[in-house]
Amino acid sequence: MERAGRMRIVVTGAGGLLGRHAALRLHAENCAARFKGEAEPFDLVPVDRAAFADPSRLRAELAGAGAVLHFAGINRAPDEEVEHGNPAIATALVSACRDAGVVPHIVYANSTHAGGDTPYGRGKRRAGEILAGAGGDYTDLVLPHIFGEGARPDYNNVTATFIDRVIGGDMPKVNPDGRVELLHAGAAGRAAIDAALSGTGGRIAPQARPVAVPDLLEKLRGFHADYAANVFPDLADPFDLALFNSYRAALHPSGFPRPLKLNADPRGTLFEAVKGGGGGQTFLSWTQPGITRGNHFHLSKVERFLVLEGQAAIRIRPALGRGVWEYRVDGDAPAVVDMPTLHTHSLENIGQGRLLTLFWTHDLFDPAAPDTYADPVLEP
Repeated sequence: MERAGRMRIVVTGAGGLLGRHAALRLHAENCAARFKGEAEPFDLVPVDRAAFADPSRLRAELAGAGAVLHFAGINRAPDEEVEHGNPAIATALVSACRDAGVVPHIVYANSTHAGGDTPYGRGKRRAGEILAGAGGDYTDLVLPHIFGEGARPDYNNVTATFIDRVIGGDMPKVNPDGRVELLHAGAAGRAAIDAALSGTGGRIAPQARPVAVPDLLEKLRGFHADYAANVFPDLADPFDLALFNSYRAALHPSGFPRPLKLNADPRGTLFEAVKGGGGGQTFLSWTQPGITRGNHFHLSKVERFLVLEGQAAIRIRPALGRGVWEYRVDGDAPAVVDMPTLHTHSLENIGQGRLLTLFWTHDLFDPAAPDTYADPVLEP
């Protein structure tokens, strides 16, 4: 049930791209409040597709809900399942709300394809009509092509498919006349949250970035070539930053640590820590043996760790997820580990002496908007 002073927000399809990005932004606000010693603003309830096959479970999840961000749906299946599956899911949601005795504000992740006469378009349109008739506030969030960290290649996502092929060294087939309207999943999730919090109903269509398909591929290939040479692209454009973060996330976990090229002569050794990125901020820290730093995640900030002296364990876990990646690094063999966005991370000194680490971020730290959310990598 909703706790005093907290809004219970149910996120359906929380295991999918849109649902996960929306849930992580709500989680980030809870983390920020907890860090400041304040009450968490949201009672976050992630709901997966399996709940829609269990009416009693779905009813329990919806009890006390003030808002439902509805991202659950079917977009890849035989035509009949695509056309009838999304209305069935919408019907199950409305029935469960009625049985739970709640009339939440429903924000529906609709599609620009809902206006078309295809099985998918007809199914999305009908699902929206069912949700609009549920009796409460309703927002029709019309979305274009979505991209973002964690998107699945070869699953109705051209950006993720291109990223996968570029990393693998393959050249995908491209429609030279193709165009897409792209929107980052985080921006879509934020739009859904803002609509629920402000009580904004009706049709909302977040602005997308029009991109020619060949240009999208070339930009990703440019990212990959520069990054292989230890160069960060100019990240001043928020769209480029989101696209680059989507590319970087797909490199984990096998793409790190990345050894640096060492230039040695009788005077000693020289190596480059980071290049490009538009400037950013560099800082260093000493860490005593057995001490851990970090335990936070970022929504958009690009961050690099480079151990210069000592031994460390860098640990990374998907925020709101399970499974920890651990990278062992040593100052005697300099290698960088770049933190993927939406993943909480930490650095532990596992050596006997002090640990010297260089940290780099692509932008200057802003205390008013730190984009840093305290969240332990390991369970207490």
